[in-house]
Amino acid sequence: MSERRHAGIGRVLIAVYAVLALAATGRSLVQIVQRFDEAPFAYALSAVAAVVYIVATVALAMRSDAARAVALAAVCFELVGVVVVGTLSLVSPELFAHDTVWSRFGMGYLFIPAVLPFLGLWWLRASRERVAA
Repeated sequence: MSERRHAGIGRVLIAVYAVLALAATGRSLVQIVQRFDEAPFAYALSAVAAVVYIVATVALAMRSDAARAVALAAVCFELVGVVVVGTLSLVSPELFAHDTVWSRFGMGYLFIPAVLPFLGLWWLRASRERVAA
């Protein structure tokens, strides 16, 4: 695997994933410990998002083909989660007693969760093409 995959924009992308992983993990832990009974579904979804961001961060930072496959799966799962939860939180807000990381397409995180999977998919494809060339 090329060193170029982990330079420039790749490092920035990994750093953004790491920050989001920390933020989502912190948020979900506080929610689950302090108020889980208020919105168990929403808080469990926040924990799932946190795990996805952790897996994506680690996989994106690793340099193997297997890690690339894991990163692709995590980023695709993230995209589906953002789209499904974001849409449901707008059309059926009663399903979410409290916000999750992906509610309203990540509005609580400046919409970074809505943009990040697209950047992750683009970067995985672009870095794959550079390695193949």
